[in-house]
Amino acid sequence: MFARHHVQRPRSYRLPGLIVLLLWTIVLGAASCKPSPAAAQEVPRAAEQYRRDLVRVAQHGFGLDAPVATLAAQIHQESGWRPGVTSHAGAQGLAQFMPATAEWMAAIYPRRVGPAQPFNPGWALRAMVAYNQWHLERIQAASPCEKWAMALAAYNGGLGWINRDRRLASASGADPLTWFNSVERYNAGRSAANFRENRHYPRNILERWEPMYVAAGWGAGVCAERYQL
Repeated sequence: MFARHHVQRPRSYRLPGLIVLLLWTIVLGAASCKPSPAAAQEVPRAAEQYRRDLVRVAQHGFGLDAPVATLAAQIHQESGWRPGVTSHAGAQGLAQFMPATAEWMAAIYPRRVGPAQPFNPGWALRAMVAYNQWHLERIQAASPCEKWAMALAAYNGGLGWINRDRRLASASGADPLTWFNSVERYNAGRSAANFRENRHYPRNILERWEPMYVAAGWGAGVCAERYQL
């Protein structure tokens, strides 16, 4: 905002001053019309070939109001929609399952998920949805958004760690039912690198990628209150 100075200036200086003020107003107006971060980003083309399967699997697990945009954001974060990728840690496929976790999922969900095939996109989608639900069923939280944040952190780093972090948060006077700016601030013993990765994981999915997929028409997300499109 500009202060108004009641100083008489020669008439010859008024017009340039008005022009500068007008140009600055235009610049400010253009800045205020910038697209949101979600609108400025684009869903990868590779995602489209898996969209129909993701919707089907998501609705089978969560019902017709499944958070498809959230799940798409998770795949985006995990693998960038590359079914053949292997991480430096050994995680595999679209949903980046470690081999041992893939075998465990196949054992506890033999009919729903089937034999472990983490490089098979269909298997990866089924297993990811099932694993998210497994975590959600074991987590209590203040809201669906907070619950999903904890479930995603558990998907990335293990439910045991999240439970320990919650106990530490509670013992320290923080709300164990709230992830953002509460439980997420507490580290029950991870290495600094693992802690940093684990905390970035749900924030990237829910605050960065989810709004992008919502804006692109991929359906509902779970944390709309944390961003504006």
